[in-house]
Amino acid sequence: MARKTSKDKTSKDQPSKGGTALTHIDASGEARMVDVSAKPATERIAVAEGRVVMTKATLELIVSGNAKKGDVLGTARIAGIMAAKRTSDLIPLCHPLALSKVTLDITPDNKLPGCIVRATVKVTGPTGVEMEALTAVSVACLTIYDMIKAVERGVRIEGIHLLEKKGGKSGHYRAGD
Repeated sequence: MARKTSKDKTSKDQPSKGGTALTHIDASGEARMVDVSAKPATERIAVAEGRVVMTKATLELIVSGNAKKGDVLGTARIAGIMAAKRTSDLIPLCHPLALSKVTLDITPDNKLPGCIVRATVKVTGPTGVEMEALTAVSVACLTIYDMIKAVERGVRIEGIHLLEKKGGKSGHYRAGD
């Protein structure tokens, strides 16, 4: 079977049939960027979370501000915010968005032990910000790892997931509901 090329006169902008179709795959199975031009601009918010698990001694080093590379949590916070703003450069089919708000909260947790990283991203536009929130958390977690890897190589990044999203046609989603 011959593979269709972009020169073929087929409707590649149509999603594949079925209620569970992947929106970034066209009818011929090729990747595509979703056309959001007809969607109304609405307020959209996404919240994502992840954890960086380490030993208590490493967590104490972070909290006390004595890490050799400097302010671990402050640096990770800025890295996460910057990553949210650059998501479309990192994830091939994401739309570039003019984000109106990005907050990144990093909470040391002695029970893990480690840090809980949470990003909240907001935009008024035709598409959601789930990928921006997830990217912010991922990069903040990676930055924490990078800043403490000389002390502890066995640090684990885990549980990165979408907690909540509001806005758009699909409405309100909350993990666990």
